[in-house]
Amino acid sequence: MTNYARLSEKSQQFHALTGYTLEEFGALLPAFQNAFLLYMQTHTLEGQKRRNRSYVVYRNCPLPTIEDKLLFILTYLRKATTQDLFGEVFGMPQPVANKWIHVLHPCLQQALTVLGALPARTAKELKLQIVGQQIYFQDGTERAIPRPKDQEIQRFYYSGKQKRHTIKNVVIINEQCKIVLLTLTCEGKKHDKKVSDEAGFELPSGSCLYQDNGFQGFALEDVIIVQPKKKPKGKALTQEDKDNNRQISSVRVRVEHAIGGVKRYRIVKDKIRNCKDDFRDQVMATCCGLHNFRLDFRPWHYDPISANS
Repeated sequence: MTNYARLSEKSQQFHALTGYTLEEFGALLPAFQNAFLLYMQTHTLEGQKRRNRSYVVYRNCPLPTIEDKLLFILTYLRKATTQDLFGEVFGMPQPVANKWIHVLHPCLQQALTVLGALPARTAKELKLQIVGQQIYFQDGTERAIPRPKDQEIQRFYYSGKQKRHTIKNVVIINEQCKIVLLTLTCEGKKHDKKVSDEAGFELPSGSCLYQDNGFQGFALEDVIIVQPKKKPKGKALTQEDKDNNRQISSVRVRVEHAIGGVKRYRIVKDKIRNCKDDFRDQVMATCCGLHNFRLDFRPWHYDPISANS
């Protein structure tokens, strides 16, 4: 049976299962513990409002320590296996594994909020978080979902471009590749530009925003927009245009790296089957927060760029 005491002695395996080093895990643990204890003061493990009886760890609890609980939820997000197999790994039946997932995931998200790692979800939140002229990047990312049974819902979520049923978010990252805005989850067929238009966000005056041709026509007041030149219909790009596009792409690749950093967690990379409430939307925010928090310890280093590059 997997537990923290045994796994912490194998740092390489620990990192492979959680996506975090022992140092990063230890830095996240206190905030997670506080969030869990606060939740258990008012709720039971079944999600019901607590009355008189206070929370205690029962004798045969499969996750007896707070380290085991954080290990459990990080491993679930990282590997995204079926819950019956996941429960077997941690020594519990599938219904118990499902219960713990939906108790611990909000606690993890609350911990990341306290640590300032979660991205903004609305234009108002973004405005409060970012100040001053900077360089930003935006891109859309799609995630596959199971084919819905209802035909009308099938048509709603079917993405002709991906040839499957998907959901979508647009992310905005800063120069350090931290995700500063994650738009609300929508159907995958919606155009990237329309998602950004509906988000209605603003960036500081004088900032620079890199984007691809999927955002053709998108602009913000007093913000420099940098994107590759689209090939004219029936014509070819000049060599100068191709060189400029290549240079822009070499800088804009940061947003692809950031999305890849989030999708280290297979819960947002593989076909997501957990459809409880708004789990599909919230789990993407959680994985973005885990990515941001990890960069505090392992920052990515790129050549400096200017708004005019």
